[in-house]
Amino acid sequence: MFENIRYISEETYSTWFRGHPEPEDIILVTKGTPGRVCMVPNPVNFCIAQDMVAIRADPHKIYPKYLFAVLRSSEIQQQIENMHVGTLIPHFKKGDFDKLLIPILDRESQKIIGDVYFTFSLQIELNRQMNETLEAIARALFKSWFVDFDPVRAKAEGRQPVGMDVETAALFPSEFEVVDGREVPKGWKIGKLSDIIELIGGGTPKTSISEYWNGDIPWFSIVDIPQDSDVFVIDTGKHITMEGVNNSSSKILPIGTTIITARGTVGKLALVGAPMAMNQSCYGIKGMNGFPEYYIYFLMKSVIIGLQKQTHGTVFETITRQTFDGIDIVLPPPIIAQKFNIVIHSHLEKIRNNLMESSILAQIRDALLPKLMSGEISIET
Repeated sequence: MFENIRYISEETYSTWFRGHPEPEDIILVTKGTPGRVCMVPNPVNFCIAQDMVAIRADPHKIYPKYLFAVLRSSEIQQQIENMHVGTLIPHFKKGDFDKLLIPILDRESQKIIGDVYFTFSLQIELNRQMNETLEAIARALFKSWFVDFDPVRAKAEGRQPVGMDVETAALFPSEFEVVDGREVPKGWKIGKLSDIIELIGGGTPKTSISEYWNGDIPWFSIVDIPQDSDVFVIDTGKHITMEGVNNSSSKILPIGTTIITARGTVGKLALVGAPMAMNQSCYGIKGMNGFPEYYIYFLMKSVIIGLQKQTHGTVFETITRQTFDGIDIVLPPPIIAQKFNIVIHSHLEKIRNNLMESSILAQIRDALLPKLMSGEISIET
């Protein structure tokens, strides 16, 4: 809930806002993406923007976690969507809250449903937080080894690289040299990004042929980009059939392939977490010449700004195959890239497993909620 936040001064917090959210208040977005809901944690010290509201449940009338669950249910979300106003930027009017029809069950049922739903949601959030930490560790290690050259600098100063075993440290040189006007670790090279990657194109099966769609093969497009901390995409909004793959330019991408969006919103990245196809606005990227998948993913993250600066097109920014030829990179010996892959492998696999677990938990939670609310599944105390 605290991603991409901005900060205000203590004085503004104390004097500008009429009220502040309290623990177990429910935050509901009213403009842009109306209906998005989260619950305020404890402790809390933040304020909210004008395009959302804090809802405070009367605990004598409704259990706060039950209200949280109900507002997230498909039935209430559909009611909110039906009340959207505005064409370019949809919003939900505060005056329409009185029109929402919420099922009110007995107190004990509310508590059971609310606690069950919240427990599932909390585990999903804990998985997200763990993924954020694991991704940050892997990204920091890549920067230390391949951007800042910390192990080389440590050895050049006669020190043992921090947090590194002797065997791994022996892979790094203990001095620098100048290559093409740049200081790089001795024995490393300056090369083109395109020297070590294979680009794979995507495609879209004909939408007019129903046999190509609604199969069991995930089909990736820009809308399926995961959060940076999640790294992997394990499922997509649309699916195609094997017949659709065979009759289009799309291909099945294996687990570990990096996907980059190449048209419109360019430079968004994902690692393939389950075999899938993708559309033609993306490239699949696989390492060549001994450079493994996780190294390639974090390398792409490190050069993404350079790629974005070299996009082409007048209406839509576009990354072409030639764009990758224009990016110079420092190339370590492949054995060091492979060692990096080994070191962070467990971190990345844990991220992928967390995503899969969260997906299953969300499916169970969201399927269970309407059945509990309607009484289709009985609640035993």
